[in-house]
Amino acid sequence: MPKVSVIIPTYNRAVQAAKAIRSVLDQTYRDLEVIVVDDCSSDDTEEAVKRLNDNRIVYIRHDINKGGAAARNTGIRLAKGEFIAFQDSDDEWMPEKLEKQMQVFENSPPDTGVVYTGFWRVENSKRTYIPYPWVTRKEGAIHEELLKGNFITTQAALVKKECFDKAGMFDDSLPRLQDWELWLRISKYYGFKCVDEPLLVVYYSGGSITSDKQALIKAAGIISAKVYNDIKEDKKLLSRFYSYIGITLCSNNAVKNGRPYLLKAVKADPFNAMALFVTFVSLFGQSAYDITANAYKKMRFSGQQ
Repeated sequence: MPKVSVIIPTYNRAVQAAKAIRSVLDQTYRDLEVIVVDDCSSDDTEEAVKRLNDNRIVYIRHDINKGGAAARNTGIRLAKGEFIAFQDSDDEWMPEKLEKQMQVFENSPPDTGVVYTGFWRVENSKRTYIPYPWVTRKEGAIHEELLKGNFITTQAALVKKECFDKAGMFDDSLPRLQDWELWLRISKYYGFKCVDEPLLVVYYSGGSITSDKQALIKAAGIISAKVYNDIKEDKKLLSRFYSYIGITLCSNNAVKNGRPYLLKAVKADPFNAMALFVTFVSLFGQSAYDITANAYKKMRFSGQQ
């Protein structure tokens, strides 16, 4: 039985999927299986996977397209490993990623459920290191920190399989932000550990599901409804939560949809300076917001380019 199961959902990305699979097979940690969940591709994904000719690969195909979250859940159900990792068909792991994560698990308390790594987010040849500088608590009980915003991408996480039995799997009713919502649930029960170095490269493309504005708006509403009762008494935390959603929407060409969340943030905590500033900028429209946000990013992340 493999110790680690790596799940790779893919849809019509035969070439990219093969590259992602190789980045897993080339890991220095060898006790693993790779579960490729083909979400009803119409290209030659199946043939591309078979050409890799490695007995650690398990290939399964959905009869209909169900989406990335459902594909990952299919992989979780099939996984034989005690630990589960995720890779996307267009991203790349560093060779030592899993080995370093397993070493952390071996030296962590039994209530540790997730070990995640830092990563580079690459968009238009520009790269940003995540976890972001604003993340003050990266390890241990990080539920409150995650409520302020997500800093763990699915591909960076190695998760004990028991976490899914306790907290549930990905919510496939969410069109976006499924990873953030999952970490919010798991972090209620388990501690997190961080390997704070870039062991993953995530490539962002404008045509991906990650860039779908309407999906983001819908997901923001669903997650807000889910967590509100848990945090409504902590006004500062509630304000940070609404700020993150509002800024995320504004940054994805949805200023009109983001502004109500920013106003909620200001109402919850009138001293939230960031929420006040972004709310003010949003009043001048999307173009003004984009110019201000780009200037801020250049100033704050200039050393990472």
